[in-house]
Amino acid sequence: MKITPYRIKKGVLYLKHYGPKAFWNRLKDKMESERVPYGPWFERHKAGSIELRQQAKLSRKLEKPPVFSIVVPCYNPNLDYFFELMTSLHEQSYGYWQLCLADASTSSRVEDLARNFRFIYDETRIYYIRLRENGGIAENTNSGMDLAKGDWIGFMDHDDLLAPNALYELAMAVIQDKEIEAIYTDEDQVEEKKDREMIHQKPHFKPDYSPDLLRSNNYITHFFCVKGDLLDRVGGFRKEFDGAQDYDFILRCTEAAKKVHHIPKVLYHWRIHSGSTADNPMSKSYAYKAGKRAVEAQLARAGERGKVSQLPHFGFYRVKYAVTGAPLVSILIPNKDQAGVLRRCMASLQKSSYQNYEVILVENNSTGQEIFSYYQELAGKPLEQGKTLLGQGSLPGGQAVKILRWEKGFNYSAINNFAASHASGEYLILLNNDIEIITKDWIEEMLGNCQRPGVGIVGARLYYPNNTIQHAGIVVGIDGIAANMFPGLKRGQEGYYHKAALQLNYSAVTAACLMVPKEIYEKVHGLEEKLAVAFNDLDFCLRVREEGYLVVYNPFVEAYHHESKSRGQEDTKEKVRRFGEEIEFVRSRWMQLIQKGDPYYNPNLSLKKCNYSLRR
Repeated sequence: MKITPYRIKKGVLYLKHYGPKAFWNRLKDKMESERVPYGPWFERHKAGSIELRQQAKLSRKLEKPPVFSIVVPCYNPNLDYFFELMTSLHEQSYGYWQLCLADASTSSRVEDLARNFRFIYDETRIYYIRLRENGGIAENTNSGMDLAKGDWIGFMDHDDLLAPNALYELAMAVIQDKEIEAIYTDEDQVEEKKDREMIHQKPHFKPDYSPDLLRSNNYITHFFCVKGDLLDRVGGFRKEFDGAQDYDFILRCTEAAKKVHHIPKVLYHWRIHSGSTADNPMSKSYAYKAGKRAVEAQLARAGERGKVSQLPHFGFYRVKYAVTGAPLVSILIPNKDQAGVLRRCMASLQKSSYQNYEVILVENNSTGQEIFSYYQELAGKPLEQGKTLLGQGSLPGGQAVKILRWEKGFNYSAINNFAASHASGEYLILLNNDIEIITKDWIEEMLGNCQRPGVGIVGARLYYPNNTIQHAGIVVGIDGIAANMFPGLKRGQEGYYHKAALQLNYSAVTAACLMVPKEIYEKVHGLEEKLAVAFNDLDFCLRVREEGYLVVYNPFVEAYHHESKSRGQEDTKEKVRRFGEEIEFVRSRWMQLIQKGDPYYNPNLSLKKCNYSLRR
């Protein structure tokens, strides 16, 4: 990255905002080398001239082609950039569109340029309205929508660009699926150099619709189009959210749409320059306050209680959901020997701010006397040898502790199902004995999420003891099955578009620390007992998702995971064979999903690396 006076000035502002430690972590994220450089990747993957001609030919054969009205509010744009915007519409391979310009500029230059463009290129699809006054971006955009005659309405900034195949890709998607009412694409940023060379950089490869990620950040942004019927139902942009008017609009549209569709192709190019939000987020600090209010408004519409706060990185938010009542939470912990490991786990639980929980320990063929002494210490009296209930007692805070005996061999799924059958709580926490909780209000964080309608599972951010990430969500398809995201990323770093530090949806989270309503656990018949050790959490989460529930990754629940201390390594022929059998079981059950691709990932991203690297 070239050092310039502007970047130095920008860096000083960021340093003041973030502080030295957070600034350094952010800088390391920015400076991390790309294994697959994006510029050449983009050139290889963009639509070529032959493909564009084929698209144009196919488009002309459509019986009822959908018409796209692209609304652009204008206010004193750079005329070169504005000319390039119009050119990017004129060069679309799909011809059924309308450009609606709502101009609040202080001079007639935009009007003159638009008129000349129409004349020179014989372009009849450009519509223009001169606004009497600048009503702000929301009202100006609404005025542009008054010009729209199309079936679909899309939105652009007055200095950005559409890829030449953008509208064709959208048209094919909405023709094939009539349920779609809102649609969005991937995007990147472009910067024009002095020699007018266009540099493509900072691609944003997005997941399919992720409602929790959308509450954390307006990841959809561009290119976003809505069906005219949906626009009629939700209304236009709202002036009170100026600066984040698109965020508020997208939140309202996605919650009301029959189906939200994502096209995983870079079809929108967001221009960056010193005054743009893309390059300098601090140029519009008022917008982030409006974004916070947009999320609060959506919570109110949904009837959900939560406190919204701005995160240190601009345009990103945290929703801390309120807990309703004080339901009993059952914490299920399988254990074999490792008295010191279990003591550490139990000690961290007892620092929890939430008090209404019980602990169910499942003893699984321990051999050392030390662990039985600890069990007896927890029970407060001698253990009941030969019985299923070895003992029960209370923690210093009054929480019940039950110690159950599991005499069969190690089977993580069966042990947890056994523990769940003895649980009294409305909510279950599956917890490994080698977990050490960091976050004091971790139960409230998980419970507030788990009580939300439509949420089935909540997971946590886990670290190795050396303060690097062990788990920050699970993506299906990596390494042929699935893998944890961001392993080895240092604590404090946040990864690709801050995803390690945002509340969002994944297909799965680890059962080393997750919460699930007991009702849902029982509905899917618990963990799959054919998966004794590996992938039982993946399979469980996917079956919960099949029932229509969301899996939420909550990075604000943090814990250390002293991984696999109890069961040891996969270092025997029997363990290796069992592991292979479990891989084949999961691959067979979930082959369709593995082949199709994880909806919360992106097909342009690597299936070999776990850090959102580009796929070659």
